[in-house]
Amino acid sequence: MLQVENLTVYYQTLKGQVRALENASFTLADGEIMGLAGESGCGKTTLGHSLIHLSPPMTHIGGRVLLNGQELPLTDMQKMDAYRFNEISIIPQYAMNALNPIRKIGPMTEELLRAKKADVRTVMAALKDRLEMVKLPQEVLNLYPIELSGGMKQRMVMVLSTLLDPELLIADEITSALDVASQKAVAEMLVEFRNQHCCNSVIFITHDISILYQIADSILIMYAGQLAEKGSTETIIRNPRHPYTRMLISALPEIGVRYSEKRLTGIPGKTPLLLHPPQGCRFRERCPLAFEKCAEVPPFVEIEPGHSVACWKEGSADA
Repeated sequence: MLQVENLTVYYQTLKGQVRALENASFTLADGEIMGLAGESGCGKTTLGHSLIHLSPPMTHIGGRVLLNGQELPLTDMQKMDAYRFNEISIIPQYAMNALNPIRKIGPMTEELLRAKKADVRTVMAALKDRLEMVKLPQEVLNLYPIELSGGMKQRMVMVLSTLLDPELLIADEITSALDVASQKAVAEMLVEFRNQHCCNSVIFITHDISILYQIADSILIMYAGQLAEKGSTETIIRNPRHPYTRMLISALPEIGVRYSEKRLTGIPGKTPLLLHPPQGCRFRERCPLAFEKCAEVPPFVEIEPGHSVACWKEGSADA
């Protein structure tokens, strides 16, 4: 199980510290696929990357992360190397960036395994079965990355990221550059990886909440570097309590609705700059429910089993 406790990460810049992630606390159960959603710049990728590769200009300000009860040495790059790829792995947003363009995929995979001191012969033998799982022919091992389509590269990176069956898999916007058909296929393969124990738990970072509704067990909503709401997928979609989550869900198009008659409603205003974020609730300047108390930071509290929210008006069981 993953436990994140008050994790705070800033970006150090010439103008000051960008407060990209503050006091993030949540748990991820064994076998759980958690969707991580929110607007661009809300801190999703910062949260995901801070769990595996906390490199400059990212700065660890506070908090800790435990994986199966063991605290991760987030601030020690050398010690974290023992966890990367073995216990925690990531599927990056742009698959081509993860593949060496001048190396064929087979030899590149062997080099990766040797670097991680894995049993190359055993893993390469199991690799054939995993390629079948993602519907890639074994011939891809003799190809250069440029010879693969975008969807094939994405699936190949998924295979490489899970070769050693990590406890936690972080999927960072893995469907954003794909067509709709490929998005669905890749998302379903991620679930199959979990079901076939190629990984234990998954954090799926995305803008597309509709994909999360199809594959995620729970959804965590972020806004301007802070957690807004977390609950089961059904709860977040059907009964969201945070005003931001409600407005985010209401902005999604619905099948069968004529938008010449009913226009989609967006969220007015802009996200705050995190170099100098506003005091209190960071959503209050855009929130229709804002009142005086919102000048204080609302705690991220559990309002019912498995459902937490950070809102002064909605953050109570009788709200």
